[in-house]
Amino acid sequence: MAEAPNPVPVAYQTTGDFTLTPDWLNKGDNAWQLVASTLVGLQCVPGLVILYGSVVKKKWAVNSAFMALYAFAAVLICWVAWAFKMSFGEKLIPIWGKAGPALDQKYLLGQAFLPATETPFLAAIAPFYPQATLVYFQFVFAAITLMLIAGSLLGRMNFIAWMIFVPLWLTCSYSIGAFSLWGGGFLFQWGVIDYAGGYVIHLSSGVAGYVAAFWVGPRLPKDRKSFPPNNVLLTLAGAGLLWLGWNGFNGGAPYAANVITSMAVLNTNVCTATSLLVWTCMDVIFYKKPSVIGAVQGMITGLVAITPCAGLIQGWAAIVLGVLSGSVPWFTMMVLGKKKIFNYVDDTLGVVHTHAVAGALGGIVGAGFLAQPTLSNLFLSVPFERGVIYADGHGHRAALQLAKQICAALFIIGWNIVMTSIICLVIKIFVPLRMSEEDLIVGDDAAHGEEAYALFGDGEKFDVASVHPGDKYKTELEAMKTDDIES
Repeated sequence: MAEAPNPVPVAYQTTGDFTLTPDWLNKGDNAWQLVASTLVGLQCVPGLVILYGSVVKKKWAVNSAFMALYAFAAVLICWVAWAFKMSFGEKLIPIWGKAGPALDQKYLLGQAFLPATETPFLAAIAPFYPQATLVYFQFVFAAITLMLIAGSLLGRMNFIAWMIFVPLWLTCSYSIGAFSLWGGGFLFQWGVIDYAGGYVIHLSSGVAGYVAAFWVGPRLPKDRKSFPPNNVLLTLAGAGLLWLGWNGFNGGAPYAANVITSMAVLNTNVCTATSLLVWTCMDVIFYKKPSVIGAVQGMITGLVAITPCAGLIQGWAAIVLGVLSGSVPWFTMMVLGKKKIFNYVDDTLGVVHTHAVAGALGGIVGAGFLAQPTLSNLFLSVPFERGVIYADGHGHRAALQLAKQICAALFIIGWNIVMTSIICLVIKIFVPLRMSEEDLIVGDDAAHGEEAYALFGDGEKFDVASVHPGDKYKTELEAMKTDDIES
């Protein structure tokens, strides 16, 4: 039998000016980074879409899920059009990069690059995959941040106002945090540790959500008093996608499939499991019943708290952090959050507790106290990154690192308070931030003309205007009854 002709080696296959497998490309790193990106994307769609659509009252299921779905799509277009380069491009000012599109083929097929510090021990990092991979990986991080903010605003925000809020906040707030901490800005140059977004994503979304909730206003008193999930099992499905998707969240942060990746994935799951168990035990001790929704909250706080330091701490430290993330946010939410002074702002899903508190906890305690020098050096090769418990004769360096972590947290908090307030006040000039009282009574059918479940009339709905209380509603209801009898 004649032998088949030898194929052209893949390394020499080209398309125009581009080599399909250039010398710098590591297929394993590229494959993992795309998988990690997809895992984070699945956290968003369908993860948070399912979670939001099921953890709220039935009348808000469609609106809540749609807020998340819209944010995912809107962020992607803004990201490739201008926001990626504002976050990871050439420096404009110490907190902001120059805006520009990330759509050029030559730019996207070239080797990805990351900023260099202005000190001699760390040169620019060049991951072994195309720039397109980095653009998409960072997009899903940006998208989930906006989707987390939505959790504070469910059940009353005007959808048109939300459509405007997403690109404005991405441009004026998220890109500032991303550039400052990751893209070569002043906090990056200063040596602040934010392994995978405890500050850039979670602290910023928790603070921004709380501030936006203040400006939008509360839900109806009836909704605030009773807001049961419409489907607890679907809530668990969405939570499960969040948990496993976090392997890509923290596993993708090293920008390579290396030993830190494995450590980060294991630590993420250990901390999360510990936090879930601690939160559940707290519920049993103080409320005599284990709560499924409480367990989901504990799961989320564990995922968030480990994010700023996932690949930089040892396994025992992940358990310690899990104990803290299952108890400290529990206390702020279940005790302080029910005090009148803290209950003034209607943060629907308690994002300020699950993300802002837990994110700050991970950034300050996890990175500031528990970061292990060897792991830190494997991640960034920066010799003075160490937690306080590893001072070992370098107490001044460890104390300085802790101070940097605290200052960075304060910067993110302050910027988001100011910028989120400005954005909301500007939007308010053009459209109401909150739905009308009439629409709030009805929910999804008034906001979108759609309902989540066909529990009445086999899916038939009234005209949007007719669902409001009044004579027209009664007249139309009687007409429907008459039609049924005649048919």
